[in-house]
Amino acid sequence: MAILEVNNLKKVYTTRFGGNKVQALSNVSFSVEEGEYAAIMGESGSGKTTLLNILAALDKPTSGEVILNGRDLSSIKDKEISAYRRDHLGFVFQDFNLLDTFSLKDNILLPMVLAGKSYKEMKEAIYPLAKKLEISELLEKYPYEVSGGQKQRAAVARALINNPEVVLADEPTGALDSRSTDELLALFNKINEGGQTILMVTHSTKAASHAGRVLFIRDGEVFHQIYKGGRTNEEMYQMISDTLTLLATGGER
Repeated sequence: MAILEVNNLKKVYTTRFGGNKVQALSNVSFSVEEGEYAAIMGESGSGKTTLLNILAALDKPTSGEVILNGRDLSSIKDKEISAYRRDHLGFVFQDFNLLDTFSLKDNILLPMVLAGKSYKEMKEAIYPLAKKLEISELLEKYPYEVSGGQKQRAAVARALINNPEVVLADEPTGALDSRSTDELLALFNKINEGGQTILMVTHSTKAASHAGRVLFIRDGEVFHQIYKGGRTNEEMYQMISDTLTLLATGGER
């Protein structure tokens, strides 16, 4: 069953004085199945950031639709969109987006606080999650007291705390060293194996090789996609590399 459907998505930006129009997305259609782990790749300027912003309900398409769990995002009123985003989507960012004046525990619980959840509900949610992500002993520390990999684990916990339909990850390994990258990718696989749907935008071939499917965006369209199937991460890495070379040289599908 598709939990996320993207149909004929188009996005045209008009410059400040209306002189020029830039088409960021031209005709994007794809779906993500419940429990799937998918990655989106493409060169800078290909439209993948615009696509992510629309999927996150941070921007609206010029035409087309995004349907999350049966609901068209364009039908949600502006005054309701922040609450909808908080309750139905989880976000993991390259730069963590943690508040330095909050402990990791308070950062993780922030979506529940904003949703008006009780202390009992928050307590029942955070401790099993922190144990699963191996950050139980770090909850009282502040972001500046922990490593980049530990910050990202806290960010993942914050993304998961409200049991979102989909986790959207924007370059989640971009600010991490090699060891922390390996740990985070293993964590994503573990979370996905537990049934969580993940959609990741990344430049990293290594990160994308852990996904079950990779979609390639070129010139505002889905140019190609690869399914992992029974392939190893190494085999998937090679296939992604070959496709990126094709993209860079202007090859056909």
